[in-house]
Amino acid sequence: MKLLNFGSLNIDYVYHVEHFVRAGETVQSYKMTPFCGGKGFNQTIATARAGVPIAHAGKIGREKTAFEKIMREAKVNMHHIVVSDKPTGHAIIQVDKTGQNCILLYPGANHDMDKAFIDSVLAEYSAGDLLLLQNEVNNLSYIMEQAHKKGMKIVLNPSPISEELLDCPLQYASWFLVNEIEGEALSGEKDPNRMTEVLLKKYPESAIVLTLGSKGVQYRDAHTIASHGVYDVEIVDTTGAGDTFTGYFMQGIYSGMPIHNILQQASIASALAISRKGASSSIPTMEEVKSAKFSLLKE
Repeated sequence: MKLLNFGSLNIDYVYHVEHFVRAGETVQSYKMTPFCGGKGFNQTIATARAGVPIAHAGKIGREKTAFEKIMREAKVNMHHIVVSDKPTGHAIIQVDKTGQNCILLYPGANHDMDKAFIDSVLAEYSAGDLLLLQNEVNNLSYIMEQAHKKGMKIVLNPSPISEELLDCPLQYASWFLVNEIEGEALSGEKDPNRMTEVLLKKYPESAIVLTLGSKGVQYRDAHTIASHGVYDVEIVDTTGAGDTFTGYFMQGIYSGMPIHNILQQASIASALAISRKGASSSIPTMEEVKSAKFSLLKE
């Protein structure tokens, strides 16, 4: 089984502020740090640090070298990363004093995925291979359609939510990894239990993974319902926590672990990530996850 992430590559400019900027307001940041990021990149690094062989497909501007160093250290297959005429995508991330974040995204080269490039990448994959997707590259519908024709199993993190995303063949996803905002947008429900119930009715062949921040995670498929709480750690920066969860969830799927063990492992990895600054720089290794000694936070 091969594992491919067809995803974004961004430069993240992280600004630390007292509070998020409001309309008409100017706020001075007391710190700014650039990171290699993008949901696609972060999820690839998380999957690789979890010990899974993964290839990344995407386009980037002239900053390729900075990404290559991190990917090489994580042992990511970079064969499908090409340089675009468009600038590298970037994100402006505000992190407030509580560790919460908000993000403004510019796609750049991530929206330079033409059908010829997509076909050339997917030509190397076949039935049973895993494809990880987010909504930060263009032509997502085409990628899903072609992967489905090949019999690949799609893991979809439908973020960020958009009108274009809702027009994609979402029924081809074998797993949905959603947070509360995405779950509500896809289901029309606000209650987490109803979200997973409605989504499973809409996509009965899929499994639904709903991350709920401080309330943990819920899982539902046609045969199983499971959940897991959160761990008691100091929150430093939540940027990349969801991507860390995704990477360690991918490792669990790839390894054939029981769902309860997957949720536990991914939750520990996320707890480690939020206790550190940065996005990809905060993602732990499998050794760190296995040696972590956390207590579940009591409600």
